[in-house]
Amino acid sequence: MKIADRDVDIDKMLGRYRVEQGRGFKLKKHDPADTAGLDLPKAEATSLLQRGVDRLAQQHDMLYAQDRWSVLCLFQAMDAAGKDGTIKHVFSGLNPQGCHVVSFKQPGPVELDHDFLWRHVTALPTRGQIGIHNRSWYEEVLVARVHPRVLASQKLPEALVTKRIWEERLEDIAAFERYLVRQGVVVLKFFLNVSPEEQKKRFLARLDEPEKNWKFSPSDVAERRHWDAYMDAYEKAIRATATPETPWYVVPADNKWFTRLVVVAAINRALEGLKLHYPVVTEAQRAALAEARAALA
Repeated sequence: MKIADRDVDIDKMLGRYRVEQGRGFKLKKHDPADTAGLDLPKAEATSLLQRGVDRLAQQHDMLYAQDRWSVLCLFQAMDAAGKDGTIKHVFSGLNPQGCHVVSFKQPGPVELDHDFLWRHVTALPTRGQIGIHNRSWYEEVLVARVHPRVLASQKLPEALVTKRIWEERLEDIAAFERYLVRQGVVVLKFFLNVSPEEQKKRFLARLDEPEKNWKFSPSDVAERRHWDAYMDAYEKAIRATATPETPWYVVPADNKWFTRLVVVAAINRALEGLKLHYPVVTEAQRAALAEARAALA
């Protein structure tokens, strides 16, 4: 692809951020400000993103018509990393009938009376759909790991809350994702990797601009105090669950324009790998169509 008068290998670029083998993964090796050497003016970045969005819309139309595969995109990040904006821009061209977005907040009483995967299973995309989960089952090995009170609220039998509970949950998640793949669900996991410095800048913008005040919560600042614990939890989660079939994309998130380009490119590449097509019309169906045309004429 030609970008800024240069030929850019999209697969090579995605390879910088795609994690297929968790063993030895180190989050500190991934720069939140990386842009793969690209420095695009806003207009060009916007145009390039639109090309990706248009391509995604075309593929989504075939996915919906073929009604065989489904795609599940999981978005994880620290606060202010840009999950909402990425979802808004990347999926802006999709047919709403074949797209399903769920934002997972703190679980309520009914959800706490079920296993931790239950509420996520009920929100899985049907065949032909792209499902978008803003936060996911990984919260159960991130927030719950950093804040023991969260785990305590889940009513688990004491005998099951052992020192291996996080490893066990990660094993369960990996097994469940493997099951989904075997059922025709393409699982794409995105960690929007923002730096604490950029997060601080965005928090201050939310405080300084009245129209963004609603986005800010005092708890956001409180969570910053646990930054290292969260990074450790993310690293362990990615290390335990990254596979070629269910890859993680550790996407640099300090530059929003680049974050969105990487996400849309990754989804497009995954869909292209499915070799999607519109349903093939059989001879019998062609004959029925010819009869319908004659009747209308």
